[in-house]
Amino acid sequence: MMENTRKHLLGLAIMTALMPLLVQTSHAQLHLEIAKAPEQAPKIAIIPFSNDQTIYSIVENDLNRSGKFSSASQNLPASASMNNPNAAAWQSAGVPYVVTGEIKQNAAGSYEVHYQLYDIEKKQYLLNELLTVPTSRVRQAAHMISDAIYQALTGIQGDFSGRIAYVLRNPATPEQRYTLQIADTDGEQPKTILTSRDPILSPAWTPDAQKIAYVSFESKRPAIYVQDLATGQREKLASFRGLNGAPSFSPDGKSMLFTASMHGNPEIYQMDLNTRQLQRMTNDSAIDTEARYAPDGKSFIFTSDRGGSPQIYRYSFADGSSKRITFRGAFNARGTLSADGKKVALVHRPSGSSYKVAIQDINTGITNILTPTSLDESPSFSPNGQMVVYATREDNRGLLSIMSVDGRFRMNLPSEQGEVREPAWAPK
Repeated sequence: MMENTRKHLLGLAIMTALMPLLVQTSHAQLHLEIAKAPEQAPKIAIIPFSNDQTIYSIVENDLNRSGKFSSASQNLPASASMNNPNAAAWQSAGVPYVVTGEIKQNAAGSYEVHYQLYDIEKKQYLLNELLTVPTSRVRQAAHMISDAIYQALTGIQGDFSGRIAYVLRNPATPEQRYTLQIADTDGEQPKTILTSRDPILSPAWTPDAQKIAYVSFESKRPAIYVQDLATGQREKLASFRGLNGAPSFSPDGKSMLFTASMHGNPEIYQMDLNTRQLQRMTNDSAIDTEARYAPDGKSFIFTSDRGGSPQIYRYSFADGSSKRITFRGAFNARGTLSADGKKVALVHRPSGSSYKVAIQDINTGITNILTPTSLDESPSFSPNGQMVVYATREDNRGLLSIMSVDGRFRMNLPSEQGEVREPAWAPK
């Protein structure tokens, strides 16, 4: 059993992953499926915007999939329009918030989007904003409106206007068998970053979200590249003898942690991105891999089997010490920290061959299993820490799932052309 566990961890270090989830072809669309809708969430009415065919539906879908609200826009019990929320009727219907809007096209071809958020109980507008956007950014404007509404009602920054990177695999197209793509958080507007016959693994964003690193096997050995998303230019960062994988950027963007086996055993190294100088961070007979910086840059977490089974440890830059932080279960790996550093999402094996995404509170050590599926991997927090995206299998499909950390809401993002895996939510 112990030998099998160690082989499993070595598989993580090589980036071959926990299960065969991979994916698709250029510009392949992800399809949003609501797997679990929130129950007893506050109602919000999003009234169809005047002269609009795009924004209203995006805002409604965003707020529905937040897990915080339930749309009352179907079979509307009352009417509303700009500057006329019809508060009495909505109050009788038990709907506390109403969103109205209108769109006007300018002579230059851009659009003016005017929207309002009205609080029925307080009898006041919480938001009353006018946006001017080019035609090419109408969808992004809709997500920004959703972000603003979410923050006005919860006090938490919205993440609907963010992006998610992921890997697709489609065996039917050998020349483009592996594809690295970036899409909106609802799976729309996919953009191809790289296609290859050979595996692409472990996408990782730079802190400014302008570049993305990944592991490519195009030279028949694992190497780490970083690619500028605006220009497409890329640079090879690590191609040492043996393994090169699991890149992670420091919060200031000046350094990169990665796993390498240039001296025989998989260990954690840190690279100064200006000088390319290396510093070996771990030195143990165990396998050390999957390092992720803490948000304050003072430590990093990593996976190691130095205690006899794969567990998450924290390395302190101050004194070079490593302390184990997971104790529940015989397997905990692929840890990633929330933006506030208070929670870690990880792959947890409660029993047998079942792998689930769990959330652990850093201060208390309390671990809660989040996902209902049993072949889950690669969790990644949304920037506001309210959602987690991960790869899983359902009905023999490899797909992405996004779930609220309170377990109230879950949506699936499968692809018709192939299998999806290795998600990474972009930082703000």
